[in-house]
Parts: sequence; C-alpha cells; structure tokens
Amino acid sequence: MTGVQAFFLPVGTSQRYCVYHPPQGRVRHLVLYIHPFAEEINKTRRMAALQARSLAAAGDAVLQMDLLGCGDSAGDFAEARWDAWLDDLQAAARWLLQQHAQGGSLWLWGLRAGCLLAADAARRMDTPCHLLFWQPSFADGSLQLQQFLRLRLAADMIAQPDPQARQTRGAMDALRQQLQAGEPLEIAGYTLSPRLADGLQHSRLLPAPSPGPVARRLVWLELASSATATLSPLGSRTLEQWRVAGWQVQGTAATGPAFWQSTEIEEAPALIDATLHALATEPTA
Repeated sequence: MTGVQAFFLPVGTSQRYCVYHPPQGRVRHLVLYIHPFAEEINKTRRMAALQARSLAAAGDAVLQMDLLGCGDSAGDFAEARWDAWLDDLQAAARWLLQQHAQGGSLWLWGLRAGCLLAADAARRMDTPCHLLFWQPSFADGSLQLQQFLRLRLAADMIAQPDPQARQTRGAMDALRQQLQAGEPLEIAGYTLSPRLADGLQHSRLLPAPSPGPVARRLVWLELASSATATLSPLGSRTLEQWRVAGWQVQGTAATGPAFWQSTEIEEAPALIDATLHALATEPTA
C-alpha cells in the first residue's frame, strides 16, 4: 500500500482533517486515535505520530482525526460539542471499516480526556471494539471540566494585582453558572461552549456490555517517573470495574515523562513499546 495519507473526511456538511497510516503486511487491527483536550492536543502530537507509525509497521491500520474545531478540521473550538465529537468518531470508524472490510479488529485509542470520548463512543457504536487508554485523566468528566476551569481561575488571579480584590470564594460556582446560563468562557486561549462543557461533564469511563464468545479488551497504560511504580488507584479501580462487566483488562505502568504537560515536546519510548506489546496479544475466549 501507499505511505501515510493526509485527507479531509466529510462529516455532515463539514470536513475533518485526518492522517491515515496504512498497515505494512497483513492487517492486524484497525486503530482510531482520539486526541486529548484543548492545549494537550498540541503537546501530544509527536507521541501520537510516533505510536501511529510503529503500529502501522506492526500491521495496524491507524487513523488520526482532528475533531470538530480542533487542529486543521473545520470550525473553531467555540463550535465544538461533545455529541458532535462522538459523531466524528463514528464517521472515522466507518471509514476505517470500509477500507478494511475483510479483517482487523477495531480499537479506539484514547489519550487523557480522549479516553472519556472513547468510552462514550464504544457504548454508542454498533461495531464491537477494544479500547486502548493512554494516561486517562479522570474517570468522571466533571473532574476534567473542573481542572480546565481552574486554568481560568488562575488566570483571573494573576490578572488581579490587588489580593484584597480577588474574589476566589464561589468563583468556580460562578463559572459553572455562566455556562449553565448559556454563556461561553474564554480559558487559556480556548472558547469553551456550554454544550461542550455539558457533554464533558456527563462523560464517564463506564464499560459497554461485552457479549459474545470473545470478550472485548481494555488496555490501560500509564507513565510514571520511577521504574518501580505500580498502576494508580484510578487505574486499578477502573480495571476491576470493567473486568466485572465482562471485559478482558490489562494495566501497565511504564517509565517516562508526562509529555502531555511538559514545556518542551518530549517522548516516552517505553510507552510505545508497552503499546506494541499489548496489542500483539489477541483476546481469548
């Protein structure tokens, strides 16, 4: 097959920018990458590209998509909505399945808040899929929203030179009330719409049913600064919840930097290796 392909995928009346990495040799998996939230998209592009290339070399067809209002896709971030992002993912999954109708299991690969999107998408899709989670930020989208709103509070405090004039008490509630009133918020260079905030707030890392003779798989990969680190409490709790729901689960803590938040663009080779190793294993009955 030809090399990496960049193209615009029609979704409704607009277009989404995509990068497709065709598999080398026989198709093993179909992998749809789901990027993180806001500025973390830019911080993580290099790691996502490195992993996509390595997966393609191992026989996986990988599709990267900029969701509505993100990157080079149509629209501004102010127009983004959680339900529209889920529609984007369904369109991307359909495209992948159409390209490789004869084989390959579908994987949704989420990074940080992209894991919340992946879990929501898996519950909506008609096609059964496996899930690869890279460093899930929270199991509850309301906590992800709260973290983003804190950036606005921090900026407001810096902009107010008089400590006595800073109104910190109830400031978080005031921001939430503004969103509930239908007013967007400017946060760290991004315009957060009330509809996107509402969708994010109600997202959860909850499992879809896993019927059939072969269970769906959830691979949860984290990064830690120490080689002796173990999986986080969030990871352990969530994996047990999904295991009880009938999923085959696997969790690994690899060593590497928090590349999604570092000032410089960083790489985590151990995470790439852990991903390749995990996807090389097929689910069992």
